[in-house]
Amino acid sequence: MGALNQFSFGWLTPVLSYAMACAGAALGLRCTLRGLAATGAARRNWLLTAAAAIGSGIWTMHFVAMFGFAVDGTELRYSVPLTVLSLLVAVLVTGLGLTVVCYGRHRGLALLGGGCTTGVGVAAMHYLGMAAVRMHGGLRYDGGTVALSVLVAVGAATAALWAAVTVRNGYAAAAASLGMGLAVSCMHYTGMAAVHVQLDPARTGLGGVSPMDFVFPLAVGLGSFLFLASAFVALSPTTQERAGYPEAGELAIEEFAGPAAGPVADPGAVPSGLALTDLYGPAADGFDPYGREPDGFDPAGRDPYGRDRAA
Repeated sequence: MGALNQFSFGWLTPVLSYAMACAGAALGLRCTLRGLAATGAARRNWLLTAAAAIGSGIWTMHFVAMFGFAVDGTELRYSVPLTVLSLLVAVLVTGLGLTVVCYGRHRGLALLGGGCTTGVGVAAMHYLGMAAVRMHGGLRYDGGTVALSVLVAVGAATAALWAAVTVRNGYAAAAASLGMGLAVSCMHYTGMAAVHVQLDPARTGLGGVSPMDFVFPLAVGLGSFLFLASAFVALSPTTQERAGYPEAGELAIEEFAGPAAGPVADPGAVPSGLALTDLYGPAADGFDPYGREPDGFDPAGRDPYGRDRAA
């Protein structure tokens, strides 16, 4: 029997793996909410993105945690085809579960079916990833602990799907993401508790690649995708916000356009239809509104400019 160490890097790998699971869950929840608010091709695309986010988050959590897995007396390497297959399985089963829940007519049955399908698929992803491990020896599993890990996976998947279609508040979504990350981490370490190693020193050649050559770059790439996609989705407008843009534009046009523009009036002109007497009052004693006689001269013998006529 080989001595196993799940935490060869201390708490670094558990914390980082938990962060990856939470990031995938948060992005998946956000995309699922967008998908439920959309229709047609937009809904399908949002759900595909959610499946990629949750599935890659679970896969990244698993392999980041596996960096802390070590066996005394043997090197660990990974089969590339099985490692990639485990990633595809994680994304596909998550997408299948989301499809069942989001398009199912009966919410309870759809949630149960989707949770079981996704949970079993996540467990399959975990054990496919373990099957990808190459070492000088073989892996054995405790059947009871394996069954428990599958039950934990089903419970975690059901809770994740329920949160994906139920949670609307931002704080509740954050709490659900943290809970989902914790459930996925518990499933992983429950499955790892079922592992026993039987060393075979006679084996000299190991196939596959080292974790730093393949798994680490892939995990870093997927982690970067999760964080960048999370930022993009967080900054992108929702369906309701997009619907509000045309209304806001119409209000702005109405607010700034004002009344229809007409010809510019002469400041000194009398408005059309308005008599001079309407502005200054009626003439008194036969004089016009300026105090002059109708012929344009005032009674004091002055011309209209105030000068004497004789001048």
